Amino acid sequence: MKRSEAVADAAISLLAERGMRGLTHRAVDEAAGLPPGSTSNLARTRAALLELTLSRLTELEERALASAYREVPREHGDLPGQLAEAVLTQLGDRRRTLARYELALEATRRPELRTIYDEASRRFRDPAAALLAAAGSRDPERHAWQLVAFSEGLMFDAIAGAGKEPTLDDLRQAFGDMLCGMLA
Repeated sequence: MKRSEAVADAAISLLAERGMRGLTHRAVDEAAGLPPGSTSNLARTRAALLELTLSRLTELEERALASAYREVPREHGDLPGQLAEAVLTQLGDRRRTLARYELALEATRRPELRTIYDEASRRFRDPAAALLAAAGSRDPERHAWQLVAFSEGLMFDAIAGAGKEPTLDDLRQAFGDMLCGMLA
């Protein structure tokens, strides 16, 4: 593992465990088991550390969600299942999802991070639009935005809200209902 990955992975864990206030260069050094000053040598400023962390988080999430963006199942029969599995994947790594929420909130206060966050978001929305277009959506861009917002709402409710953690069947049904309206 590269040092930049070790630093970013430690930062992701710290964001999930302690929130934005717990993310310091010194805390990352300790969490990553690196000598003092290592994180500062790699990412001099807090902004640079946040950017490094968001880039790594995007990479990890893209890898975890790759199967969700595979070809549309024949007859679109299992598209709800594909999407349900993607949300369960995200819920399965609460650390990553909590860190992303922390970074999303921080991006509302830091324009330089907002730009990076928005670009990362496009890396998920564009494949969703392509998936929905292949499934027959007449407005794949709008539907992709709705699909991502719906998915984020389900995850937020399960992780930070008052909702229960949904099962694969719960999610399959929810996505089936949503897609039925989109693709009718």
